[in-house]
Amino acid sequence: MKNRISRILVIFLFALPLSVAAQIGDHRNDFAIGVNGGYILSNVGFTPSVRQSLHGGVTAGLSLRYVCEKYFNTICSIYGEVNYASIGWKEKILTGTDQPVINSNGLAEEYSRTINYVQIPVLAHLAWGREQNGFNFFIQAGPQLGIYLGESTSKNYDTPNLATDGTGRSNATIAQESMAVEKKLDYGIAAGLGMEYSNSHVGHFLLDARYYYGLGNIYGSSKKDYFGKSNYGNIVIKATYLFDIVKTK
Repeated sequence: MKNRISRILVIFLFALPLSVAAQIGDHRNDFAIGVNGGYILSNVGFTPSVRQSLHGGVTAGLSLRYVCEKYFNTICSIYGEVNYASIGWKEKILTGTDQPVINSNGLAEEYSRTINYVQIPVLAHLAWGREQNGFNFFIQAGPQLGIYLGESTSKNYDTPNLATDGTGRSNATIAQESMAVEKKLDYGIAAGLGMEYSNSHVGHFLLDARYYYGLGNIYGSSKKDYFGKSNYGNIVIKATYLFDIVKTK
């Protein structure tokens, strides 16, 4: 059932940007390119669960936007990016009484995994406000693909403390700590909102927040695999600068 729902969502969201271009309204033919950069807070939804805090990482890349129409007060466009992104998970290693787990080396156990991707979101971008020389507010949503580049692990112990006397981990799920990413292609849906300031002589400055929900898993999820689910969740805050290549308004 989950796979069927995932396929339906992916098909719908891939079609969404195209449907924006198919509307009938006041035609535009504006094309802009630029750069973006920001910060990502991420985790992985493991089943069985792994207690986590948010993993912090950077993202940066190229941005493209094609404005195709103004439909009544709505400025309709297709917005895409090609980004480098550093995501992953950071474990919250505590005892049953929420105290740090001390390892045999005398240190509180810490573990994080950083996984690097090329991420390619393609979003339907709908805005309300000024097209030039002023502010507008926008929402955007669409599919996102992620292509695996590599990964690294940070930890301060060799063997985790799984003692059952109250000093060991309350969550004994540790298989993920020794497993490399198995699925090299990530996919899911992204949605968010933001504000834009445009100046006809300088360009466009955008600030947005979005959430990405992974529909794929980083590990196998069949009955023979350890994890039934291992999908990403990302909170993204970023700034973008665009300059016009083709402008009709």
